[in-house]
Formats: sequence, structure tokens, C-alpha cells
Amino acid sequence: MKAPLDGPLPASAVIIYDGACVLCARSIHFVAVRDRARAFRFTAAASDVGRALLAYHGLDAADGAGTLVLVEAGRAHVRSTAVLRIARRLPWPWRALALGLGVPAPLRDGAYRLVARYRYRWFGRRDACDLPSREVRSRLL
Repeated sequence: MKAPLDGPLPASAVIIYDGACVLCARSIHFVAVRDRARAFRFTAAASDVGRALLAYHGLDAADGAGTLVLVEAGRAHVRSTAVLRIARRLPWPWRALALGLGVPAPLRDGAYRLVARYRYRWFGRRDACDLPSREVRSRLL
């Protein structure tokens, strides 16, 4: 059996998300529907592929489950940088959110951390990953 990262990494960008988080799952669906170029693939942080990608990029799997990670062009981006880099690849008006990359990351990440800290309370948590939509399922790793 091959290890999750045997062979080349996916050419497309990969979004690693918390599969138990309702906000995260809805965000992945939101991106998949608007990603006309199909530039993104998706994997849950708790999956074998997700854990392997996090480890490959030197990210703690426990921390990875609490933040969104975007892997593109061989680099991992976390928190608000990941969100804004994802927005940059979406159509207008979502692409305009990428202007936020001009704001220093510590300021952006403060807001990100606030939402991340309360996301289960505000949006809910599932005991297991939700069955993704057909659009997302076709791009899961």
C-alpha cells in the first residue's frame, strides 16, 4: 500500500480543513461551487492525506485541525493568508477579498483566531466528517 504522499504532489492547490467543523465544511462547499477552474482539491486535516500534507510542511496535525491550510506551489499557507489566497482564485466579487493580503498578517490573524476559537459554538461541530456535496466529493484527496 502506498503512503499518502508517495509520488508527486497534486498539481492543483489543496485546501486542508477541519472536517468536523460545520463552518469549515460549508466554506469548502462555497469554494467548490465558485471554483470554475477547478483549481482546488480538498482533504480533511484528520484524513491520512491531510495528516501527511501537514507533516510534510512541518505543521502540527493538532494545530492543522484548528486552522485552514492552503498548499499551493509547494508552500503551505495558514489562517487568514490561506483564506485570502483562496479568495484570489475565485471569481469577482470574492477575488476582491485578496486585497486584504496588504494588511499585516498579525492583524488579519487576530480576527481569524477569534472566529476559529468560537467556530464550534457559533456554527456547530459534527462527530464525523459530513458527507460532502457531489462537487466537493469529486475533488477530495
